[in-house]
Amino acid sequence: MSPQAKAIFIISLILGSTITISSNHWAAAWAGLEINTLAVLPLISKSHHPRAIEAATKYFLVQATASVLVLFSGMTNAWYTGQWDITQLTHPTSCLVLTAAISMKLGLVPFHFWFPEVLQGSSLATGLLLSTAMKFPPITLLYMTSHSLNPTLLTVMAILSAALGGWMGLNQTQIRKIMAFSSISHLGWMAIIIIYNPKLTLLNFCLYTLMTAAVFLIFNSMKVVKLSTLMTAWTKMPSLSTILLLTLLSLAGLPPLTGFLPKWLIIQELTKQDMAPTAVAMSLLSLLGLFFYLRLAYCATITLPPHTTNHMKQWHVNKPVGTSVAILTTLSLVLLPISPIIASI
Repeated sequence: MSPQAKAIFIISLILGSTITISSNHWAAAWAGLEINTLAVLPLISKSHHPRAIEAATKYFLVQATASVLVLFSGMTNAWYTGQWDITQLTHPTSCLVLTAAISMKLGLVPFHFWFPEVLQGSSLATGLLLSTAMKFPPITLLYMTSHSLNPTLLTVMAILSAALGGWMGLNQTQIRKIMAFSSISHLGWMAIIIIYNPKLTLLNFCLYTLMTAAVFLIFNSMKVVKLSTLMTAWTKMPSLSTILLLTLLSLAGLPPLTGFLPKWLIIQELTKQDMAPTAVAMSLLSLLGLFFYLRLAYCATITLPPHTTNHMKQWHVNKPVGTSVAILTTLSLVLLPISPIIASI
């Protein structure tokens, strides 16, 4: 893909996201979502591999359906209440349709089936985009309509997302699929708290984006896409493998790393809302995710594979790591001590 074309698509992505985030009208929000979808399709299919074309097709079909449902939700609400304002979503049917549409866009259970397949068919750079930036506009719509949504429905979907994201990630060997199920699991944590404390959802999303970007960029630097090649990465980039270990543990939510902060605050908020059983369930389900993060971390830092591999060991290279990797990994590890400042924003 030529740099000019890539620049056009990236600018379109930024434009689409900005339109959706800053709009108060359903039609404008829908237009922004459509621009986003159309801009990311060439980035998914740029390798012209059949798997990439399949991923782009699946992504288009799912996102187009979700966008239609978003518009339908806004039109239904306008029909009954005369309001096109996003924050004035009051009709029960509209709220239900919007929840389904946003869940489909984000990849929440039970609309999650497309996400691992699309991520597997994309490159690591595009996978990073799909896992982070492309989820921001739908999260924003969810944030703006959070006061109107059904708490029981969202709680059930969130618990199922955390459970299924952890469960399905256990037996995966492809790194992109593991990251996809990790994303689904994290979305469960965001969805469960959005009605009670929407700002906490945004904080969770920002920290999730930070940590996921760090992990994806490290994988991209190592040029690994599956566990068997990750096992031989230690000989090539030992320092980066060590940093990857810590970043994965942060993504798993272990203290005293940054990833512990959102889980801590969400459990605290759920307890305040007299939802202690839900908090316990979410905490236990996060152990499933911890298992496959530890599996990834083990494979990343293993100095000698436990069995014979078909991959030639790489020579140690002193290839400089990008500044973005250094900044993101640092932030992914050390933000917990300043959590009072972050929480007060």
